[in-house]
Amino acid sequence: MLLRLDGFAGKCVSLHALKKEGTMKTAIKLVLIYFVMQILAALLVMPFAMLYSYAVSGTIDAASVIALAPSMLLGFVGMGGYLWKKGYLKDDGRIWSPVSVAYLGWSIIIGLSTIFLIDFVMSRLSFLPDWMGATFDVLQSGWLGIICISVLGPVLEEMLFRGAITKVLLQRYSPVKAIILSALIFGIFHINPAQVAGAILSGGLFAWLYYRTGSLIPGILIHILNNSLSVFLSLHYPDVKYTSDLLGEPAYWSCLAVAAVLFAVSCKVMNSYRLPATDTTFKI
Repeated sequence: MLLRLDGFAGKCVSLHALKKEGTMKTAIKLVLIYFVMQILAALLVMPFAMLYSYAVSGTIDAASVIALAPSMLLGFVGMGGYLWKKGYLKDDGRIWSPVSVAYLGWSIIIGLSTIFLIDFVMSRLSFLPDWMGATFDVLQSGWLGIICISVLGPVLEEMLFRGAITKVLLQRYSPVKAIILSALIFGIFHINPAQVAGAILSGGLFAWLYYRTGSLIPGILIHILNNSLSVFLSLHYPDVKYTSDLLGEPAYWSCLAVAAVLFAVSCKVMNSYRLPATDTTFKI
């Protein structure tokens, strides 16, 4: 199934705050700024975490664990503020459009089917090391960490990788190349070998959805759905790594076949979907 690439964002991607400078340089710069934000946030939070740990237990041994979720949250806020201040988000009236109820419904369907398909791919790459497993376990042990993984992380990543980076790439490259580059950058950003392939595949879907609609909402919805489901399964079925382990082989293969059909149907419907008329005419 070929994803149609004649969307809104490819026709209307200019921002007053963005110049046609080195496009890849801008994309890489934004990713590096995000990492710097996270490091600075950790440095700011750590002294308070050390004080809290000492007050509670008489040692600072738990400081790094205590600081993890708050520093992540602070980094999200800092990066979101940077993107807003620099005009990557606030000058595009379409970027926060909910699109339509029907389109969001199909977004959920394609999102759920993609989760199954990516799970199948990842199960074939089970030999890849998981460098972040212990970190996610710590984050999922508290409500703030769960919110960061399930909701705030997806929102910030869509703002950064689709609202800023994909938008910048679409200014310079063809839609196909821009979406592929966006997906690769998103995958590499995750660093963790066990996540990279899945992030590339989902990043391609999110970039395509943004390109077709000019809105971050469909991608945010699917991203939250994916991360929330991952957290739920991790907390309730800690010994289950892949969906096949949970469902068993016969049921799993049936679900995988249904997911493939739903993905194909969703692509076809969303390829031909036209947004309701607004005060501005957009062709997709």
